[in-house]
Amino acid sequence: MAAFTGKTVMITGATRGIGLAIAQEFAQAGANLAICASHESGLAPAAEQLAACGAKVYTQAVDISNAQDCDNFVTNTLKEFGQLDVLVNNAGITKDNLTVRMSEEDFDAVINVNLKGTFLMSKAALKVMFKKRSGNIVNISSVVGEMGNPGQANYVASKAGVIGLTKTFAKEFGSRGVRVNAVAPGFVQTAMTDQLPPEVKAKALDAIALKRFASTQDIAKAVLFLASEDAAYITGHVLAVNGGLYI
Repeated sequence: MAAFTGKTVMITGATRGIGLAIAQEFAQAGANLAICASHESGLAPAAEQLAACGAKVYTQAVDISNAQDCDNFVTNTLKEFGQLDVLVNNAGITKDNLTVRMSEEDFDAVINVNLKGTFLMSKAALKVMFKKRSGNIVNISSVVGEMGNPGQANYVASKAGVIGLTKTFAKEFGSRGVRVNAVAPGFVQTAMTDQLPPEVKAKALDAIALKRFASTQDIAKAVLFLASEDAAYITGHVLAVNGGLYI
């Protein structure tokens, strides 16, 4: 029997990239999936891909920076599947600029989605997990939340904040049977990185011990591990999946 058969996994930002790869891994492991994105447009194609893996899929457009939206997503997931076992806080945005040029609006927008959104979705899910005294939350942080990065003050602050939330949540929720961990990806191979100039790619690869970018599956498998019974005594941990970019 697949490791997550009969389990319900909720994933934010799951229509492309890392989020979709995470959803595919859970689908192949037998889970029922509740996925969301900020817009409706990508949900149907993602659901079709996941259904092809054999998963039952519920989709909803959600503004994760809005508490009522988060609560509604959890309520509707329960109506669809009757339970909630795992939450993966993956959704995130970037609005890069040097600090002296970064607008207050761009700073707030990134914090509201990446950090506040993680807080609000977790809080909504906890109402279910506390009641049954079990559950797993996996937050997607970033290597830059650990090491900093020029031109990304808002994003770095949000991802460092996610690490802080993860550790605090683990201490608060452990007595209720809820584990909370984070994955901190490094440089991930995506359509965006494919378009980088060769010299930029070469410089990035030179800084990575394994001399390759991560695949989205590399990140997804780490998430699956932390949510599984194989990680049953791990909580409050930040799993670095960066190929040795930051050690």
